[in-house]
Amino acid sequence: MAKYYLLAIPIIIGIIGGVFVVTYFGNNNNLPKEETFTLQQLIENGSPYEGNPSATITIVEWGDYQCTYCHLFHDSSLEVIKDEYLKSGKANLVFRDFPLNGPASVLAAEASHCAKDQGKFWEYHDEVYKNCNGENTGWVSKDSLSKFAQNVGLNVDQLKSCLDSSKYKQEVLDTYDLGQKIKIDATPSFLIIKDNKVIKITGNQPIEVFRKTLDDM
Repeated sequence: MAKYYLLAIPIIIGIIGGVFVVTYFGNNNNLPKEETFTLQQLIENGSPYEGNPSATITIVEWGDYQCTYCHLFHDSSLEVIKDEYLKSGKANLVFRDFPLNGPASVLAAEASHCAKDQGKFWEYHDEVYKNCNGENTGWVSKDSLSKFAQNVGLNVDQLKSCLDSSKYKQEVLDTYDLGQKIKIDATPSFLIIKDNKVIKITGNQPIEVFRKTLDDM
């Protein structure tokens, strides 16, 4: 969970169009290690696009379903961003899992991917956040996740089978590892991407922070 503080600065600059360079401390000698990532790598295994996939700006949200500030963002700034930028075609949004609150967060993220198999990722995603009740308070379980599935018209047995098989567990954990590599360390965090430029915003910032970043791009 991220506290309210401002961070809206360029963190990744591309050396050629569509390729981003990230430096992080990732080897045994604790020396900086440089890796390159394409836009596709930053969004793959995430949600379907919300908004026009061909929009020139992509917002990659890194979130945890148990995160209180993610829930607050979902109920406030996100709706404005949808109305002003996604529906107009100026930007699109991809959600990626950063389950920093432990196994229950991983399980909720797995369930969202199981819902994606049935073509209802965003409906399920919204339903989970609608029922968010804090970090590790017991509200996330296979039973509650099945109830949320029923609420949005999913095949509950299919979702249960998907969860029981741990079909998406490793994918969720791999996404978390990728987030750490590119210095995501709090939720929600956002990468605002256009061409070879990336702006990072950390925390549930006031909508003016998002507006300024998006409008400047």
